[in-house]
Amino acid sequence: MDYKRGRYSNLMKPLFGFIDLCIITSTLLFFELNLTNIYLFVGYLSILWIIISFKNHFYEVQRHTRIIQVIPLLVTQMLFFAVIMYAYIGVFKQPNISRLGLAQYLATVFVLISVVKILTFILLKRYRSVLRGNTRNVIVIGKNEKTRQLIKTFNNRLDFGYKFMKQYNTNKEGFSLHECFNYVIDNDIDEIYFSIAELSNKQINRLIDFADNNLRELKFIPDNKDIFTKKLKYEYYDYIPILSLRSIPLQESLNKFIKRLFDILFSSFIIVFVLSWLTPILAILIKLESKGPVFFKQSRNGFNYEEFDCYKFRSMTPNKTANLHQATKGDLRVTKIGKFIRKTSIDELPQFFNVLFGDMSVVGPRPHMVSHTNMYAQKVDKFMVRHFVKPGITGLAQVSGFRGEIEEDKDIINRVKYDIFYIENWSLLLDIKIIIQTFLNALKGEEKAY
Repeated sequence: MDYKRGRYSNLMKPLFGFIDLCIITSTLLFFELNLTNIYLFVGYLSILWIIISFKNHFYEVQRHTRIIQVIPLLVTQMLFFAVIMYAYIGVFKQPNISRLGLAQYLATVFVLISVVKILTFILLKRYRSVLRGNTRNVIVIGKNEKTRQLIKTFNNRLDFGYKFMKQYNTNKEGFSLHECFNYVIDNDIDEIYFSIAELSNKQINRLIDFADNNLRELKFIPDNKDIFTKKLKYEYYDYIPILSLRSIPLQESLNKFIKRLFDILFSSFIIVFVLSWLTPILAILIKLESKGPVFFKQSRNGFNYEEFDCYKFRSMTPNKTANLHQATKGDLRVTKIGKFIRKTSIDELPQFFNVLFGDMSVVGPRPHMVSHTNMYAQKVDKFMVRHFVKPGITGLAQVSGFRGEIEEDKDIINRVKYDIFYIENWSLLLDIKIIIQTFLNALKGEEKAY
């Protein structure tokens, strides 16, 4: 659980996107297009460039992508860009814009972005192969022709950025998954590749559970036709087919950028227009009823299992067990004003500062107290999957009826089930839907909001 799962390319894709937007914007200065409003044109192109990039997966160039796969991406992206650029004339009724100037501008942008994309693609591969940067430690479980080919690819294609650490022969006497698990933890292994045909269903389930509960990426080497009936992510490393068990939308840089931008805008709005006047009022009411701070700070586990300080309006009298025990129905620690702000979820509003600081998101799996996280990680299967994304002020589990006190095992099990569904099926529209449902639930009150 102390392992911090490495994400080596967090800044690369946003950086490449920013460079492309700079090219699109700055190139305009060299052409006479007869624009009536250059700022509108720049904003229009920039926003739609981001949208079509998202739809075309323009920046989803992986370490094992081949150059022949990059060229169709460039052509497709620029064709869509040409369509939306010329559509500007009709949409904003700009008949005086120079069509020839737009064509020259488009050709220049195409050349510049193509050069930058191919050059950065080559430089990144050189960075991995020569300087051995941006690498991931991997092991392979199984010994057959396909694992041999994969290991050869890891060792020969240094530009992929994988560091092969060890191979486990499942047919060898004394093979133990437990020994493999210890090696993964002790050597900070990032990804585990295994041959399906060489493990039993029970062993595969153990391997899946270990990877989920310890935040490791698990990838299949397909040699069993049954596995193709499942919904898995299929990729090629050179000519070796690889399957990934879980695809997380928020690991894509563009999705991450969209969610972070939404978080900043939404939390800033709440802080400026709600907390700015509500905080002084609540501070007076809280102070009048009981001595102690206005805000309550509690350590919780967030993204990659890292601890952070989660803020709330204090709703209880100061006590030494606040960090150990959840509030229960009729809890004597809860103050009168505390009952109201807990019932309406107003006590959670200071967490918008956590969102602004980057520790949390508006929507995501709710973070638990550190003591509870340690307990649930041991007893609830796949509990640790929740830490693949930032925790949220609200979440799908909360609006689905699984919020508040954990009274039975099924409460936390169902919470984890909904959280995993959210992680694997995230979209901005889903976030907005959850926020609206949270607001409606707060207005009508919730049974377990105590």
